[in-house]
Amino acid sequence: MSTKSSSKNLICFSEISLSDPVLQHKTAKCNVTISKIDGESVIFPLQLSFPQSLHINHQPLLRLAFCMPLLNYGLFTETFRLRFPLSSSDYTLLTTLNTIFSRYIYVNKILRRRTNYILPEFIPDINAISPSDAEPNAIIKPTAIEPDKELLKEINNNRCGVLSSGGKESLLTYGILKEIGAEVYPLYINESGGHWRTALPAYMHHEKNDPRTHRVWTNVDRFYTIMLDHLKIIRKDHRSVRADTYPIRLCIFPFYVFSLLPIFIDNGIGNLLIGSEFDDIRSPPVSQGITHYYGVYYQHQDYDQLMDTWYAKRIPGLKQWSAVRTISGLIVERILVKRYAELAQYQRSCHSCHFENNQIIPCGSCSKCQGVLLFLLANQVAPQIMQFKSLSISQFLDNNNSKILRLDEDEKNHAFYLIKEDTSFPTSAKIEHVEKLHVNKTTIDIECIPEQLRKKILTILESFTNGYCKLQGNNWISTKKSEI
Repeated sequence: MSTKSSSKNLICFSEISLSDPVLQHKTAKCNVTISKIDGESVIFPLQLSFPQSLHINHQPLLRLAFCMPLLNYGLFTETFRLRFPLSSSDYTLLTTLNTIFSRYIYVNKILRRRTNYILPEFIPDINAISPSDAEPNAIIKPTAIEPDKELLKEINNNRCGVLSSGGKESLLTYGILKEIGAEVYPLYINESGGHWRTALPAYMHHEKNDPRTHRVWTNVDRFYTIMLDHLKIIRKDHRSVRADTYPIRLCIFPFYVFSLLPIFIDNGIGNLLIGSEFDDIRSPPVSQGITHYYGVYYQHQDYDQLMDTWYAKRIPGLKQWSAVRTISGLIVERILVKRYAELAQYQRSCHSCHFENNQIIPCGSCSKCQGVLLFLLANQVAPQIMQFKSLSISQFLDNNNSKILRLDEDEKNHAFYLIKEDTSFPTSAKIEHVEKLHVNKTTIDIECIPEQLRKKILTILESFTNGYCKLQGNNWISTKKSEI
């Protein structure tokens, strides 16, 4: 039964506090003390391990890195107590993200939940919700707020750090940047859990072939699981629930970004790239009067621009952007497999990769695998390039259920159109914009691509697409490049 709609009913913790990170050689450690409203306290040692020795200029970045996981719990906590100072811009960034992610989690994990992790008594009455219910309860309290200081004086705008995961977007981004002559750093976050299997084939290739490859290890995934154990709103057997989504967390990528920033300032890297492909947000994302991002804030241009505002104060010259935001996932896959086939063989987009004969094999049946299979077949590429088994391919062809595919509807339907000769697939019509470059000033501004790299990147993308389109009203309309 739904409860009265009040965010106060969701409070599970009186306080979550962070100790000042201790930097020792290549390791940074921070104790997270979780104080529950019933008086019980739990301490979790959060850790990051780097390929290089740490120094004092890394401290502000690592403080923020360790703060980021907490922003998943702004709805459920009264105070975030930080046992260290923040600069003015650091504090502004944290409070802004706290608000964004609280709204984001309230809508996408509590109201629009896809799984039954939340206990029924904590599900709000949809008819009694107000926008204020999605505002964070947590107040951020550092020991002091200090003036901003620049953390880096010199930067090289031809150096590009790519947040790498073994997915198609980061592999394509790496391939394009290498081709056009940028100095590319493939940067990996190695979580302690099974997620690392997804990234491992690409990491092993990069580590062997590119000396600019870096890997940072963390136990943050264990922290998230411990937090679920102590969230009163979550069912106690959550560890046994099989699902392709997390119960609560959505503030994931900011932790990766700040964990990798020490590598950026050590190497003067001027560009931070996240593999954010085209995401078709045609209307403002608002539910029950609450602004949110449909679960993909880290892919949105708004996130890049928020970070650029912070970089201007703390790491001047660093820019965060995407090389592939103009193109659909179908086209990302197309360019990767047809232009960079050597890289494509290391793509593992799967929720349940496993070892088999010393190789990491995709499960072939999860929603991510199903999407990859669809894109590969639509692009007339044999899925064996990514170690898909013949059985997985035949089962997809024979028993495809388009409802399990977590893809943009236009992308999904156009991909089905491209392989429509197989009668077991849904009937679909051609959707032209899916194979075009998308431009929209507020969400897909090509001027966000640095000028010195823009023309070369767009030239490659143009050779695999059918022109440009722009958003007009609620429709993607073909347009000339000269009219953008």
